[in-house]
Amino acid sequence: MAKVLMKGNEALAEAAIRAGCRAFYGYPITPQNEVPSYMAQNLPERGGVYLQAESEVSAINMVYGAAGCGVRVMTSSSSPGLSLKMEGISYIAAAELPCVIVNVMRCGPGLGGIHPGQGDYFQAVKGGGHGDYRLIVLAPASVQEMADLTFEAFDLADKWRNPVMILADGLLGQMMEPVKFSQKEPLAVEKPWATTGARGRRPNTVNTLDIVPESLERRNYALADKYSRIAQSETRWQEYKTEDADLLLAAYGTSARVARSAVDMARAEGLKVGLIRPISLWPFPSEPFERHHGKEFLVVEMSMGQLVEDVRLAVNGQGTVHFHNRLGGMVPTPREVLVKIKDILLGGEGQ
Repeated sequence: MAKVLMKGNEALAEAAIRAGCRAFYGYPITPQNEVPSYMAQNLPERGGVYLQAESEVSAINMVYGAAGCGVRVMTSSSSPGLSLKMEGISYIAAAELPCVIVNVMRCGPGLGGIHPGQGDYFQAVKGGGHGDYRLIVLAPASVQEMADLTFEAFDLADKWRNPVMILADGLLGQMMEPVKFSQKEPLAVEKPWATTGARGRRPNTVNTLDIVPESLERRNYALADKYSRIAQSETRWQEYKTEDADLLLAAYGTSARVARSAVDMARAEGLKVGLIRPISLWPFPSEPFERHHGKEFLVVEMSMGQLVEDVRLAVNGQGTVHFHNRLGGMVPTPREVLVKIKDILLGGEGQ
């Protein structure tokens, strides 16, 4: 299949349909509106259901219902819209229902602005709702990955009976790049737990209320065991020119594109710099950071410092972790990251 030029949001939506998504529930908010728009135009004619809910709260509870029936289902929103979905997301995780949740981040806090930001990292990877739960969180850095990781997200959700979040940002959602869609078949998973009617069998129930403390404790431990197995097998990252690097940059999403260019600029000036790009934000890829203990690290992100906390945990005091950021919809440039690199490695020489 030839490549086609598409917006990131539209490539994500098309990949979802190809992955077997047959239900979409959402509510409009920029900068992700192309996702529901594309689904509204294309999902019904390809055998699916599109419904614009009256609110984000309604949308996520519709996702709960469809997922409970065993349907491949997705919702999408942006930053403050995701905040409204958090109660429902906690319910879905506790009920062990597979679904895909898309957050095309804007800058915040509050209503913020429609420009790109990365301030939702904690909300995604630390559990933005109540209780002890985890989402699998995947962070694309290109329009191609907006498609590829969305297709993969549906398979992961069914494999682990767990919600999966695609955490992108407004720039990735709005940019256009060539994309080639996967020709592989979606993972086929039996769902004997689904509420599909009880003819000839005992009825299934989906419930997260458990008022017996001993029983609820067992549920929590069972979930923790599942999350441990996910962490052992689903960690993803990419390394770029790290073999001989004295300084390792760490970044995801749009910031990783900037950081990669800064690495090339630094290498052109003889500076040994590399990049570790987390693709799964949870489970977090600690291994490449542990392998480079003793080096210098520089985290580049569009927040006040959220990814940097997980990098510091992975480095575990075995190296210095520096930080460079931009806020309010401002995107860091490769040149300013290079200045920071020189400040670390050369004490500011050549600025």
